Amino acid sequence: MTLEQFSLLIHPFFVIVSVFPLLGIVSYFAWETFQRRLQIKRGEKTKIPPSVGLNHVTIGKMLSSAVFFVTLIGLAQPLISKNILKNELWATNFFLFIFIILIFLFSIASFIFLCRARVKLWRGIFATLSGMGIVILGSQEGIFRRSNEWYWSHYYYGITICLLMIFSVAIIDNIYRDKSQKWRNIHIILNCLALLLFIGQGFTGSRDLFEIGLWTSPPS
Repeated sequence: MTLEQFSLLIHPFFVIVSVFPLLGIVSYFAWETFQRRLQIKRGEKTKIPPSVGLNHVTIGKMLSSAVFFVTLIGLAQPLISKNILKNELWATNFFLFIFIILIFLFSIASFIFLCRARVKLWRGIFATLSGMGIVILGSQEGIFRRSNEWYWSHYYYGITICLLMIFSVAIIDNIYRDKSQKWRNIHIILNCLALLLFIGQGFTGSRDLFEIGLWTSPPS
């Protein structure tokens, strides 16, 4: 296995050890929180502790952060190997080389500020900037996008999930302040969509490892 082939495994490794376990925990707490809310609404005495809601929020933030940084890792590998190193970008297009590095740093800083922001306006600004950074990086040369089959593309599924996670972080305070439950319902619908896309990522990611050429020369 070459160094480039090994680097292809870094992104799925972090997905398996961080994103998928957190996804299971978040889904469990989400269901428990939902069941507790229904039982209270029906006037029943619930055995589900109030802490499930806080746990759901805390682990949810961890999941969103894991997805964001795993997405950056997934974009970094082809950008470095297929674009920067292959094209010797620092020599052939120094402006683009610096631009890509700055967008990576800009995206990370924006997401950190988003997680710390409490004012609604700033949460919207930093969420937008974080999402823009991901989209800009994903549009660069070297990214395996499968645009002709966007409906079954690991790239488009992944970018959509990442944007949904960014949006989830941005609206956390809105969910708890909104008495009409509008933001809570939006959160539930979008994260059910994200859960389906996560399942699709398991299939599309495995397929793309073969198609990109992880095992182009299988052992005899």
